[in-house]
Amino acid sequence: QVRLVESGGGSVQVGGSLRLSCAASGRTFSSSAMGWFRQAPGKEREFVASISRSGPFTYYATSVKGRFTISRDNAKNSVYLQMHSLKPEDTAVYYCAARSSSVTSGSPADYDYWGQGTQVTVSS
Repeated sequence: QVRLVESGGGSVQVGGSLRLSCAASGRTFSSSAMGWFRQAPGKEREFVASISRSGPFTYYATSVKGRFTISRDNAKNSVYLQMHSLKPEDTAVYYCAARSSSVTSGSPADYDYWGQGTQVTVSS
């Protein structure tokens, strides 16, 4: 079992930055690939970024590549999403997710545990 709690969301202006954090509990965190997803009102949940078990492999959605950075600290059971140059279209609820696998995936269906989400609002 892995329990995930996100934090760091908020309201920012266009071009601003935010850093999301996800604190995980459970002894399997270091063996889990992690991902960030987001869901805007009326839209399906979409992949944002993922990171492998040890962190050397990261993947990003095209829409965020070059602006967002995913990282993890297994000693702290945490995963992060640093977001820069935020745009109004980044507005969504952001979810942290964990897989019962060390291999990353961009599909929400491949993730077994989810946090409650944190709201990010980007205004112009």
